[in-house]
Amino acid sequence: MKEYSTIGARFAKWRAVIRIADRLPSQTCVEANAHALGRYAALCQEQGLVPIVEPEVLMDGSHGIERCDEVTGRVLQAVFNALNDHKVELESVLLKPNMVLPGNVCPNQASTAEVAAATLRCLRRSVPVAVHGVVFLSGGQTGAAATVHLNAINMSQGPNPWKISFSYGRALQDLALATWLGKKDRSRAAQRAYYHRARCNAAAALGRYVPDKEDELAGEVVGGDHFDSEDD
Repeated sequence: MKEYSTIGARFAKWRAVIRIADRLPSQTCVEANAHALGRYAALCQEQGLVPIVEPEVLMDGSHGIERCDEVTGRVLQAVFNALNDHKVELESVLLKPNMVLPGNVCPNQASTAEVAAATLRCLRRSVPVAVHGVVFLSGGQTGAAATVHLNAINMSQGPNPWKISFSYGRALQDLALATWLGKKDRSRAAQRAYYHRARCNAAAALGRYVPDKEDELAGEVVGGDHFDSEDD
């Protein structure tokens, strides 16, 4: 960390994966992962790096939204206990959690409003106000679903004590990769697809995303001058 800080790094990220099953996660699992995240965050701050702390409760499984809520809350509380134990300055941490969702093969899928309400309720119970930012992972959601859920969370009753935004991987990249297909002549179209999804999420981070305007936004990207240069 000292070496990377010296050459210009300003943040780092550590991901801990928590799986839900009939007897999982065990308390030992939760505590071990929380301890690792706490130690990592302390080491980051020693070297002047901002730690992005990522405890991900996976959406794989048949569990309901209530079970995800319970596990996510337990994990977040353990993580912040560990951060305090390691004397981590919470004002200089970004939290990258999962949203509270039913499992991807759960027969009872939750509405957008239910996801937003459950996620905010869980965060308010478990995340200290000293944390400046909550930047959600997408966790296997489609790009559109991750955008819609983020927007609903930011439109819900507030104000919230933290800035709520996104740090998506797959939800930003999937459409661009599917458009590109490794072909040079599709690079510009892939760039436009990526830019479009990022633009939608930027609006959702402000609670200003309108799903009915997806096509309109896409048209502005394709028809605009954002990719005029071959180097863009």
